[in-house]
Amino acid sequence: MATLVSLEAWLKVWTYKSTFLLGFLTTLETALFAVLLSLCLGLLFGLMSTSGKTALQAVARVYVEFIQNTPLLLQICFLYYAMSFSGHSLSIIASGIISIGVYHGAYMSEVIRAGIQSIPRGQFEAAHSQGFSYLATMYYIILPQSIKIILPPMVNQVVNLIKNTSCLYIIGGSDLISITYSFVTGANTGGAHGPAYLVSGVMFFIICFPLSMLASTWENNLKKRERLTFKKEPAVKAEDLS
Repeated sequence: MATLVSLEAWLKVWTYKSTFLLGFLTTLETALFAVLLSLCLGLLFGLMSTSGKTALQAVARVYVEFIQNTPLLLQICFLYYAMSFSGHSLSIIASGIISIGVYHGAYMSEVIRAGIQSIPRGQFEAAHSQGFSYLATMYYIILPQSIKIILPPMVNQVVNLIKNTSCLYIIGGSDLISITYSFVTGANTGGAHGPAYLVSGVMFFIICFPLSMLASTWENNLKKRERLTFKKEPAVKAEDLS
């Protein structure tokens, strides 16, 4: 803790600020592509799990259960080292994007599945009676209604995904945590543990906090819009039903 008030330690961090910025940008790059991959996988397997097709539901279930019940660190190590020993090595960043994206894709899938299943079954039946295909039903009717249900846990997964980029440290990545660890153990930069890890934490906060606030604002706006829509609908009088 003494290093937190050490001017020398803070000057070391300031001198190597470009190193922390590099780690920050690498974390952002990894997180961005991993989020895109996880969203694609989440939507795909979420739709499969609610398709009503036994084979598709079984495949989605196997994917979700296997990924959720094995550690992310193990998945990262397996992909990186298995590919390396097979002669088809992947870069650390590519390994991280794929591993983290696949891992959180399983959780995204469950979020989307829960959101879809929260919509009354009658709406599926009504859409089917009007000639809508399954995909058209999802696109035009079900998914727009389930956004306010899906959004909060989905953003939580995005925030967790960003923080899980720190797992790339295990394979020697150049993400923010790996850069910070290299900094505090370096021959010329060691001893500035407090300021280095504090700066790293602030950088993660800068990424994650605005996302949480944006999602909260979006969710509240959707709920307000829904309430206004209900208020504008005319009440049905008893004589109209007779």
